Amino acid sequence: MLASETNMGMKGVRPSGSSTLWGLMLLSTLALFGATLYAVFIVAPVEMQMGIVQKIFYFHVPSAYAMYLGFGVSALGSMVYLIKRDPKWDALGVAGAEVGTLFCLIVLLTGPLWARKAWGVWWTWDPRLTTTLLAGMIFASYLALRSMGNAGEVEKRFAAGLAIFGLVDLPLIHYSVQRWRGVHPTVITGKGGGLESEMYWALGLSFLAFTGLAILLIWARAAIERQRDETARLRFELMHR
Repeated sequence: MLASETNMGMKGVRPSGSSTLWGLMLLSTLALFGATLYAVFIVAPVEMQMGIVQKIFYFHVPSAYAMYLGFGVSALGSMVYLIKRDPKWDALGVAGAEVGTLFCLIVLLTGPLWARKAWGVWWTWDPRLTTTLLAGMIFASYLALRSMGNAGEVEKRFAAGLAIFGLVDLPLIHYSVQRWRGVHPTVITGKGGGLESEMYWALGLSFLAFTGLAILLIWARAAIERQRDETARLRFELMHR
């Protein structure tokens, strides 16, 4: 009986959409990463001042964008969950928080590699770096709260509030350089000297590849979270029969 009911629950928590769509997205993302690596290391020229270290740019900036995407999805899922109390939105919030934190970690690891070459230090309390670290700490707190055993309704609601609070920090990250005159470069807007046309191609492909990867990870993680919730619900019902 448990096996049959569990199977029924698992059918209801599969990722929305067909396996064909999933496969196409996966293959497209892999192809984009292949094209990105070729464009970054073969097509795009080596920057004269920073040399090969400048190639970090093509992974650091799209990772920051994927971080925004993950944290934004987490905040959206959390807001809708607080209104509707639908577990699928809570699962989306968890998925977005985990994926956003993953890419935030990539940003915070690749950033110092750039900073060491550009500024001569591994870390400086630049406004953008500081606000990015703050966002990572907020969503890490979200994940720590959700990982404390079986999260009940109170924990889920409090974590949802954290995700919404973390959303407020995202515009600060984006506009911190202009607002507080940090030393972080603003190459894309042209204030940092601009890019060669081949560099724009490499950057554009990298954005597409990282966006596809973030979507796939959020999709898969949300499905796993829904499956876990459904299994816990079935187990609870069986225990009380």
